[in-house]
Amino acid sequence: MNIRIIEKPITRAEAKEIAKKFYVDMVKGVVDVKRQIIALGGEWHMDANTRLIAHGSKQPNIWGFNFYPDSNHIAFTSLINIRPAQNNRRIEVENEALRKQMEEIIRKLII
Repeated sequence: MNIRIIEKPITRAEAKEIAKKFYVDMVKGVVDVKRQIIALGGEWHMDANTRLIAHGSKQPNIWGFNFYPDSNHIAFTSLINIRPAQNNRRIEVENEALRKQMEEIIRKLII
């Protein structure tokens, strides 16, 4: 599996290279909002999710997203985001403050 943990900034071109493995113009990712790191790549968000957990992250802090390198667009959707216990009942992150926090971390790490 080609999943990369990002702790220091990478370029959008590098993100696009990771995207080519499965979805060409989009890469699946997860962000640990507490540790402020992301994992990019894999066929499913759960692949990157599992990788971050193995790297020391905790599930309540990990949220999924899709990143489109060409347009620099972030979609805050993933099946791993369905968490009734954390007041998120849909695949999209519903909490605006959490989406903003996620975006700040993602944009800091993909430049």
